[in-house]
Amino acid sequence: MPRQCDICQTARAIIRRPKTGQRICKECFFYVFETEVHHTIVDNRLFSRGDRIGIGASGGKDSTVLAYVMKTLNERYDYGLNLFLLSIDEGISGYRDDSLETVKRNQQQYELPLKIVSYEQLYGWSMDAIVETVGRKNNCTFCGVFRRQALDRGALMLDLDHIVTGHNADDIAETILMNVLRGDIPRLGRCTEISTTGDSYIGRSKPFKYAYEKEIVMYAYLKRLDYFSTECTYSPNAYRGYARQFLKDLEAVRPSAIIDIIHAGEAMKVADSVQLPSLTSCQRCGYISSNAVCKACTLLEGLERGIPKLGISKAARHAE
Repeated sequence: MPRQCDICQTARAIIRRPKTGQRICKECFFYVFETEVHHTIVDNRLFSRGDRIGIGASGGKDSTVLAYVMKTLNERYDYGLNLFLLSIDEGISGYRDDSLETVKRNQQQYELPLKIVSYEQLYGWSMDAIVETVGRKNNCTFCGVFRRQALDRGALMLDLDHIVTGHNADDIAETILMNVLRGDIPRLGRCTEISTTGDSYIGRSKPFKYAYEKEIVMYAYLKRLDYFSTECTYSPNAYRGYARQFLKDLEAVRPSAIIDIIHAGEAMKVADSVQLPSLTSCQRCGYISSNAVCKACTLLEGLERGIPKLGISKAARHAE
């Protein structure tokens, strides 16, 4: 016998929420998912009326759902935000070029302005060229460092007040595990913050901080959203992949593991006696940095001089 929705008690339940175990119907799922994101935004005061908000858009499920939900909530609750799509073209043939086509369709579907910034434009190197030079062992180090800076530079081009990214609860739990395992105290101290500036010019926030990846996939599927689902060509050997698999194993045993890890990370405090790096400006490019020369410039120098391992040992600790 079909089970009724635990919320409305009328429609047939078709979903069991991974986060709560509730069995609910499609419409109630849409409502609770969107309402939870709305409360996350309002309770944490992420934005102010009139803000220019850039949505980090890759064409994947997380950023596609984020763009759709941000537009929906902005109209439903009258946030008064000016929304933009901001995409980074890393220059990965057969992957990013295809996903950017999805972003361009999303631009038309959601009627939002789109800005695409490329590694080639900013750094003179594409990821394909970088991988050809350094191989696949440390390529994610370059991409992680360059992408964070590229988002900031794109935001400056659009005169944005804030950037939102599609990082979900699974991503944040993975980052906590990674920072614990590699002893990265500065990042461990702030990786659970929902809104950060860190090594960026412009504030960033994660409206999906408490949203499970499985629920984002369900939402995209049931809403029939247009998104790109292929994994990055160069990501199989990424360190994050090992943390992701470990987290999935934990979740299989204890479904609340993801939220438990986030709450544990939130409860961690860096002792006052720990000396954290102070921020300054890069002597070469002017980008904000904790060193005299920023990680991006150090990595670029290694590429240009034909010694791509220059700076990798330190930068790899920050690659995601």
